[in-house]
Formats: sequence, structure tokens, C-alpha cells
Amino acid sequence: MDITGIISAIVIGIIIGALGRLVVPGKQNIPIWLTIVIGIVAALIGTAIASALGVASTGGIDWIELIIQIVLAAAGVIAVTGMYGRRGLR
Repeated sequence: MDITGIISAIVIGIIIGALGRLVVPGKQNIPIWLTIVIGIVAALIGTAIASALGVASTGGIDWIELIIQIVLAAAGVIAVTGMYGRRGLR
């Protein structure tokens, strides 16, 4: 992976993380850097799942891949918010 691939992964991670955080109701007490990391991981895993399903590379916008990535990011935000919130209470 070259520098443009890394920068692209970070930018997509920011967008996917933000969208995942937006679809989760309520306030999430996690730092923005953690949201970005969740977004990057969700984007990578979502792309792998979309590739396995055969919907990763279509003509135009890959809506199914994008939905998979956002759902994974939302699940990641929910999971991390639960763990991060409990740690902060102690």
C-alpha cells in the first residue's frame, strides 16, 4: 500500500466513521480518533464482505458496499461506546 492508499483509507475512514456515528442514537462519549479508527476498520472489513458477496465492484456508486460499511461502523461505535463508557465510570 502506497501513501495515496493510506491517505484514501484515512479519508474514507473519517467519512464512514462519521456516518456510523450519526446513525447511532444518543450521545457517544468516545474521542474522534477512535471514531476514525472504527471507520477505517469498518471500511476495510465492509469491502472484504462486499467482495465476498460479489458486489464490491459495480458500475457507478457501490451502494451495497457503502451500506455494509456504515452498518459495521455503527456496530463498532455501539460496541466501543459501551466499553469506553464503562471504563470511564471507574
